[in-house]
Amino acid sequence: MAAITAAMVGELRAKTDAPMMECKKALTEAEGDLARAEEILRVKLGSKASKAASRITAEGVVAAYISGGVGALVEVNCETDFVTKNDDFLALANATAKLVAENNPADVAALSALPFEGKTLEEVRAALVGKIGENMSIRRFKRYETGGKLTSYLHGTRIGVMVEFDGGEEQVGKDVAMHIAAMKPVALSSNDVPADLIEKERSIATQKAAESGKPADIVAKMVEGTVQKYLKEVSLFNQPFVKNDKQTVEQMLKTANTTVKSFTMFVVGEGIEKKQDDFAAEVAAQVAAAKQA
Repeated sequence: MAAITAAMVGELRAKTDAPMMECKKALTEAEGDLARAEEILRVKLGSKASKAASRITAEGVVAAYISGGVGALVEVNCETDFVTKNDDFLALANATAKLVAENNPADVAALSALPFEGKTLEEVRAALVGKIGENMSIRRFKRYETGGKLTSYLHGTRIGVMVEFDGGEEQVGKDVAMHIAAMKPVALSSNDVPADLIEKERSIATQKAAESGKPADIVAKMVEGTVQKYLKEVSLFNQPFVKNDKQTVEQMLKTANTTVKSFTMFVVGEGIEKKQDDFAAEVAAQVAAAKQA
């Protein structure tokens, strides 16, 4: 009997999207014959899972779970908005958030290997792919464990925010989370804005200012002014509070004796390149194919 190697398991998994243990079992049963193992898996899991494996998952939902000072925010993706309303898919997303909070996995791979409903989370996901007929994936998560307070806000299912804070009422934390979902800051304060974002903004400002034809010293001041304006616009504490734009978020928090320590915001599909379908062209192609048949 041929030895079943990790490379063989990996190749079969890439073709079928089946769980690793199922791939290994199928290869063992097929005595190392990759084509036969693929047939075995398709009998067990159906053909839908393998066909869906390569499709882009740019839709999906954000789910949150909080219990005391432990919480998690997750993004679970699928192919179409239709599936985001499926009860089984939503249950998977909510269960995933709870698993993250309770088990503190190191990454998505470790999360996928966690036991769930008598199987692993990955096996449950793969089975659901076969049942629904769409690819789906766990994209990312953020776990919190704090001696302070946690709150979350979900804007529908596409935007999710979790806030870690101290002091103040629960509603203050909720208000901050809602503000973040609306205004989408990238950091708590100006000092926390990532350097790469600052440099990108500085580069754009420099190019624009150079077109003005003004002296170099004036151009430098223009660039610096633009960068400082950008830092205020994208830092939470400096933004005008959405419920009262006469004060900044920082001023509102001070009045409420509340300190925000950190936050996480997930927007579904952010950064994923979506496939642009030409519906008219697709219909025309189908009509042409039908005529030829």
